[in-house]
Amino acid sequence: MATAASASASASPAAAFGAKTRRPGPSPSPSPASAFARPSPRASAAGRLHASLHLGGASATGSSIVSNASGIHLAAPVLAPLAVPKMTGAVGAHKNVLLFHCEEMRELAEQVVARNDDIELRSISWRTFADGFPNLFISNAHTIRGRHVAFLASFSSPSVIFEQLSIIYALPKLFISSFTLILPFFPTGTSERMEDEGDVATAFTLARILSNIPISRGGPSSLVIFDIHALQERFYFGDSVLPCFESGIPLLKSRLQELPDSDNITIAFPDDGAWKRFYKQLQHFPMVVCNKVREGEQRIVRIKEGDPRGRHVVIVDDLVQSGGTLIECQKVLAEHGAAKVSAYVTHGIFPNKSWEKFQPDNGESPGHGLSHFWITDSCPLTVNAVKDRQPFEILSLAGPIASALQI
Repeated sequence: MATAASASASASPAAAFGAKTRRPGPSPSPSPASAFARPSPRASAAGRLHASLHLGGASATGSSIVSNASGIHLAAPVLAPLAVPKMTGAVGAHKNVLLFHCEEMRELAEQVVARNDDIELRSISWRTFADGFPNLFISNAHTIRGRHVAFLASFSSPSVIFEQLSIIYALPKLFISSFTLILPFFPTGTSERMEDEGDVATAFTLARILSNIPISRGGPSSLVIFDIHALQERFYFGDSVLPCFESGIPLLKSRLQELPDSDNITIAFPDDGAWKRFYKQLQHFPMVVCNKVREGEQRIVRIKEGDPRGRHVVIVDDLVQSGGTLIECQKVLAEHGAAKVSAYVTHGIFPNKSWEKFQPDNGESPGHGLSHFWITDSCPLTVNAVKDRQPFEILSLAGPIASALQI
């Protein structure tokens, strides 16, 4: 042992650094590795793990100590799972939503809140200045910061659109977490195309206005519309808004299941456009498709395909205005042997009180009137006019709207 120690002490610096030198005698000299022991790659990795910054990856906390052949003690790492932050709106999560509304939609807004405890009703002061322009105030605006906010709108006439747009453009700028506009009825949907040079497609104009709603802290605003008139109108909206297209047909299907003759229902479409919009949602029912043909100055409704004989036939369309097409469809179905005729539209517009044209059948033949006329509450002015009048029945959008606010 003394000889080895003295040999090590008398070694030249060159030998210490591994230079080739002649050594006296057969005594083994220390190798460069023993003079300057370099950690093995495995040891280096263990050191890095031990000195990790604990960013959710490997950690030596609570690890066991093992020794390798060189006598170096290594800490076997314990791999912790990465911490994934919870995202707002994740599947199964409930959003607490603050719901504002225009005056026309007060009753529907109250019904929406009654359907879901996670939705809270908020108010806006709708006033006007002496010159008739809106004087608006959002109550407790500072308390909505960081919250999910929605606005229930009704563009029932051009005179109320500007004041509601003023609120719609203001809410996202109040540092809210997200903004959703519920516009059950898209009012310019029937003006979606040009037939002559100079025609203005106001459906595209309104879509552009809504596409420029300011973004909130959470990103682009969401827009919920029920049964937009033309399927291609969904492409009118820009990338700055996220349109969500819902339907009132599930409400109709639930109501039909409650009828005593639910097993004798046939669905009729007044034209090919209505068939294209709704046939996939109603394909398990027998169907009748009508069309309109022009004879001289008259437009006559005829049955294109299907058989209504002995059936309770329900005419389905997205909206009704004057109601002339529906009444002609009712007559032709009755002439071809329908036992009963009812009707459903998502949007009952009925300008100039045209709802007065529709009479109940009073249990008589379908030529006298309709057994039922179902509409939703997307047009609140119509609802107020017909809610106590036969054959009308209101199917509320409150449930579907409450569900849409949780998307």
